[in-house]
Amino acid sequence: MLDVLRKIVQEVSVAPNLETALNLIVRSVQRSMSTQVCSVYLFDPGDQCYVLMASEGLHKEAVGTVRLSAAEGLVGMVVERAEPINLENAAEHPAFKYVEATGEERFSSFLGVPIIHHRDVLGVLVVQQKDTRRFDESEEAFLVTLSAQLAGVIAHAEATGSLGTIADQDKKDVIDLRFEGVAGSSGVAIGVATVVAPPADLASVPDKSAKDIEQEIAGFEEALKLVRRDIKVVGRSLAQRLRSEEQALFDVYLRMLDDNALAGEVISRIRQGNWAQGALREVVTEHVRQFSMMDDPYLRERATDIKDLGRRVLAYLQEASPAALEFTDETILVADELTPAMLGEVPSDKLVGLVSVHGSSNSHAAILARSMGIPTIMGAVDLPLTRIDGRELVLDGYSGRIYVQPGEDLLAAYRDILRGELEEAVELEALKDLPAETTDGYTIPLWVNTGLIADVARSLDRGAEGIGLYRTEIPFMIRDFFPSEHEQAQTYRKQLEAFAPRPVTMRTLDIGGDKALPYFPIEEENPFLGWRGIRVTLDHPEIFLVQVRAMLKAGEGYDNLRIMLPMVTSVHEVEEANRQIDRAVRELQEEGLNVSRPLVGVMVEVPAAVYQVRRFARRVDFISVGSNDLTQYLLAVDRNNPRVADLYVSYHPAVLRALKFIAMEAHKENATVSICGELASEPGGCLLLMAMGYDMLSMNATNLPKVKSTIRSISKEDADELLAEVMSMDDADRIQVLINERLTELGITLPAQPVIPS
Repeated sequence: MLDVLRKIVQEVSVAPNLETALNLIVRSVQRSMSTQVCSVYLFDPGDQCYVLMASEGLHKEAVGTVRLSAAEGLVGMVVERAEPINLENAAEHPAFKYVEATGEERFSSFLGVPIIHHRDVLGVLVVQQKDTRRFDESEEAFLVTLSAQLAGVIAHAEATGSLGTIADQDKKDVIDLRFEGVAGSSGVAIGVATVVAPPADLASVPDKSAKDIEQEIAGFEEALKLVRRDIKVVGRSLAQRLRSEEQALFDVYLRMLDDNALAGEVISRIRQGNWAQGALREVVTEHVRQFSMMDDPYLRERATDIKDLGRRVLAYLQEASPAALEFTDETILVADELTPAMLGEVPSDKLVGLVSVHGSSNSHAAILARSMGIPTIMGAVDLPLTRIDGRELVLDGYSGRIYVQPGEDLLAAYRDILRGELEEAVELEALKDLPAETTDGYTIPLWVNTGLIADVARSLDRGAEGIGLYRTEIPFMIRDFFPSEHEQAQTYRKQLEAFAPRPVTMRTLDIGGDKALPYFPIEEENPFLGWRGIRVTLDHPEIFLVQVRAMLKAGEGYDNLRIMLPMVTSVHEVEEANRQIDRAVRELQEEGLNVSRPLVGVMVEVPAAVYQVRRFARRVDFISVGSNDLTQYLLAVDRNNPRVADLYVSYHPAVLRALKFIAMEAHKENATVSICGELASEPGGCLLLMAMGYDMLSMNATNLPKVKSTIRSISKEDADELLAEVMSMDDADRIQVLINERLTELGITLPAQPVIPS
């Protein structure tokens, strides 16, 4: 049964559209369970009913026409209960409803299981049999397991199927196609999609129109010639070590590349208008699907061979003719997984939005996007990456929605929101030189989080009073090797010089987890609980010392440097880091530089650090909370995983209690305490943190004016009362509702939501 499960899921995952996927399911299940009927009902949100979408055994004319509400028949009962229904004589059950078009009066036994994705019942998978018998436990378990595995595949096929059906039609035929993601950076963007595909990854190659068909064919044929050469070379080099039947495999590879096989089909697709890389993806995907469905194990393995050949040809195509990214004046960059380096590929004056199929709102690409003020959506797992290049998109960075081919009504609604955002930005600009002071005179400094040199001007322009977090790993991530001490010092000096005499807090190299250096790979099964942050740099004192020396050199003459240690979990780590910093200061002084020991602090990012704040505070000058990682570790939620994105809740009672405890413990040792996580950049979050006693708030520059406006709209006394009320609550959703109500009472505008045309 396990092999059958694996085969069905594999077949369905490579199906070109939803209809094919469903037909594969019903045929495979009916055959593997030896039943007379297998059917799939799927939910239609338009009619709010469940539609018979595929069947092997019921009347074919019933497919697409039979519709049942969630309260009708046995299918409705499966939906309502969200659990399997197993009956030996279905017609005798009070919930049974006979639908003449199906012809199911001939069948007695009934087993229906719900298809559930993210708690929503997408549909019902049903098997039926003429014999009066109850399906046994193993059969029920098989169907339940299968439906659980297929739920995500069906959800993806449903989401992408609508776009796939219009691939060859006029783009105006279907409008307002909606896909859901996770809001990564707030705001609205209207623009044209440019898809960035990783090298030699067939699945990510987008469809594009061939500008010169003959040139595309010539490039493809040249790539084929090079792949044939490679295969012959490998075959000859292994000739002495292989038996004749094994050598024949290389001949199989060569035959696959003949004009009447793969090559001929690809050329035919190019002549139909697709560029060579897109045509290759289409043909290889279709052949892989066909071979994967075969019963013969030898033939099934040929699917792997075809994928390998496809990747080889694609690599040469990309090498000979790299896909030049085309940027419109309103470019929305789309990728399978956004990286910080990608943000620099688009001219800043043309980049209006970002979309990542994978990742979450707290991945570092999203954090950088927020600092740059670019509307971003993460975790859009159902977005058909290969079909949207060049299409018009609307990004709603408030709700996490993406609209493909928006109609005029939708465009008008979002253009109104864009105008409102611009008007609000002009109003907030007037606050630039004013302090973040409550109506009863309480003042709290607002700092910024930076990582790129472009952040400096943006931060100062918005009235930042210091840098609470400079991510030093960013300059490391955009290089091919470790920067030298001199190169680091030059980079750091730009931040320190621009902000002087304001304080600049530089975090020592924080790699690991979701932050990787291409030249210093860290391969771990669980990277967030592995070798990262201070653990890496203390294990490599040559990296730590060089970086600290570079910081001290850069700060000479400015006296505004603060050094911050990430991912600290023990007093030993703090003491060892202090020794290394003292050594760097001593060395530079001996070399004749006029440097002094800067303020040193630690980041509280893991639960272990929460309960050692006072011990840390006795050994350092300040405490800073990294609320993003702290929330992740407290709630056991991977912040890069869109499947659990809704569980990552900044207003979770446990998170708020930890934050309040940290501030209280730090002040007992007379240490200043700040926060540099995303919570500080939210209007509601800033009020709670101010009331908790945080001495400084650090945030992305984009949100600073809004936070300042929020603080200037309330009294410290009212903020304290809000905190007291929140701390007495035990539900994050209710806390969010309460905060929104208070913000509305203060006249603070919440993100606008358009009226979506029906």
